[in-house]
Amino acid sequence: MRTVLLLVSAASLVFAQAPNTLTPAEKAAGWQLLFDGQSMKGWQPTAAGAWSIEDGCLKSLSKPVLREDLISNGTFGDFELTFEWKVAPGSNSGVKYKIQDAVLVDDHQLPNRMPFEQQVAYFLKTRSAKKELVKPGSDAQVYPVAFEYQVIDDGKHPDAVRNASSRAGALYRMAAPSQAAAKPVGEFNQGRIVLRGKHVQHFLNGIKVVEIDLDAPQVRASIEQRWAAGNPVRDLLLNMPKAMTPVAIQHHNDVAWYRNVKIRPLAAAK
Repeated sequence: MRTVLLLVSAASLVFAQAPNTLTPAEKAAGWQLLFDGQSMKGWQPTAAGAWSIEDGCLKSLSKPVLREDLISNGTFGDFELTFEWKVAPGSNSGVKYKIQDAVLVDDHQLPNRMPFEQQVAYFLKTRSAKKELVKPGSDAQVYPVAFEYQVIDDGKHPDAVRNASSRAGALYRMAAPSQAAAKPVGEFNQGRIVLRGKHVQHFLNGIKVVEIDLDAPQVRASIEQRWAAGNPVRDLLLNMPKAMTPVAIQHHNDVAWYRNVKIRPLAAAK
């Protein structure tokens, strides 16, 4: 009996799907692998020191000279995106979609001090920040204007502790998850986003935690509350002029790991 059990166990290991791969069935269903476990070839180049590949994972590194999200080379309309994620204690990250623009934000290259939202507006209007002028310790970042699936340590990060719409699986700052579904810090979670038109669903470990329209009154109110009238971000998020956009993995100056990042384009919503 023991020999039989060992043989069964060995067989299950042989036939288990390797990380960062697609099965024949997934390929037939139209899934695309965004990360092969070994290279960054599915993503736009980023500044040195922001990302690494570790044990078959994309890993964000803390406090690089320039923070840059990993932005996909491909663009997508309606899609289903799956990924596995974990964060270091107290860390914050996210997965972004419907990216309408991206701009370098560096408060050391401003004419005067201003809140972050005004900084983004200033640089969107002027495009004046230069990567070659970014200095260590400036906390400069390339900021994508987008919607975000929140990835975070719910127990220790202050954003999650203070605000339900900043917890794991949330539509960041716009819709709180229906329930807590994240695993303990240090364990991998399964994330999933299904986008059809302006209707989005967020899943966390198999549980649907958000379902909402991106132009719903609740979402529009959240956008208008954060981004003042005349701010280009408000107009971009309210109107969403770009239908085909990349997806991105956020660099939030914290350590986070991602693997098994896969996307499947869907037929356009009617």
